[in-house]
Amino acid sequence: MAAELDLERALVIGVASSALFDLRESDAVFREQGEERYREYQREHLDDVLEPGVAFPFIRRLLDLNDLSDRERLVEVVILSRNDPETGMRVMRSVKRHGLDITRAIFMQGRAPYRFMEPLRMSLFLSANEDDVREAIDMGFAAGHVMGHAAPDDGDTDLRIAFDFDGVLADDSAERVFQSEGLDGYQESESALAEVPLSRGPMADFLEKINRIQGIEDSKSVDDPSGYRRRVHVAVVTARSAPAHERAINSIRGWGLRVNDAFFLGGIDKGPILEVLRPHIFFDDQRRHVEGAALSTPSVHIPFGEINRNDLP
Repeated sequence: MAAELDLERALVIGVASSALFDLRESDAVFREQGEERYREYQREHLDDVLEPGVAFPFIRRLLDLNDLSDRERLVEVVILSRNDPETGMRVMRSVKRHGLDITRAIFMQGRAPYRFMEPLRMSLFLSANEDDVREAIDMGFAAGHVMGHAAPDDGDTDLRIAFDFDGVLADDSAERVFQSEGLDGYQESESALAEVPLSRGPMADFLEKINRIQGIEDSKSVDDPSGYRRRVHVAVVTARSAPAHERAINSIRGWGLRVNDAFFLGGIDKGPILEVLRPHIFFDDQRRHVEGAALSTPSVHIPFGEINRNDLP
């Protein structure tokens, strides 16, 4: 019997075809030759398998986590696409050829499909279309703009996820203090509020669902302490340093969440750290951090908060 999908309990993610696959060639046809030629091009290449995009290794590993339960579906990925159903056929055929367990899709010709995130209880929408991502964020959804290139996929089952903290897992209230009062005022404020959890940010719900899957892994590790190898690893990689690190740790605990590792870098470039950590995806709210990280790491810009309202492309 197929595992049951409960949208309230499962981790549900919407992914645009532009995030899952490398669509640079077909997008160039659309931009340079127009919609009709684009439709012809997709028909001509219907059985040509699309190459993996930035989010592909991350999505594959997420879906593989469904083998941790035979009673319920832990992860559901839905294609959210601006293609019409006909041109979307190539995407779904490529999904099948790559062996991805994705069967649900929404195709809306030239219109933004992220509006359906709420009824599908999605915790995240990933796209290479920055305008769609910003509009989704403005509507209160968790959304990210994928940047960089697909990393080599070594075929293992581990899933390593890295988050920035402020503006990603937490809201941007502390970042606003930093912008208005400088480093000294920020450190003083964070020290005084060390025991007061920040409000949850756009990616906290996603982490909560990941933690639920890690809880299943905890049970398997207890049942088989010498044989079970944990697959999901979560890290925070933040520009915070002591003493501001305490509020970050206390906030995560106060939300009832957890991470495996934390890097409090105090403004040191995150890129070299991420090269060693090798996450399959890295989420950050500051474009300059993402652009640097994306040179070696599949990265996602979360355009949330005041700093991104002042940093429109």
